[in-house]
Amino acid sequence: MAMRYLTTAQDMGELAIIKSLCEANAISCFFQHEHISSLYPGCSALLCRVLVDESDWVRADILLRRLRIPLREIEPSP
Repeated sequence: MAMRYLTTAQDMGELAIIKSLCEANAISCFFQHEHISSLYPGCSALLCRVLVDESDWVRADILLRRLRIPLREIEPSP
């Protein structure tokens, strides 16, 4: 199983969401520095790298891009 880099989680919250998306969509993944990044938050060299199986990369990339779409705030109607 060849693994391919998908993204780097910026914090434990984002990592939890990415893990949940992968599990819910049966995407094989590996989290490099998962526990070390929680011990040293803010250290960019130790942020958790998310790797997915090569065959699941396209689906994982689409899910991740959808996750990072900025939400547009709508003003309430008067």
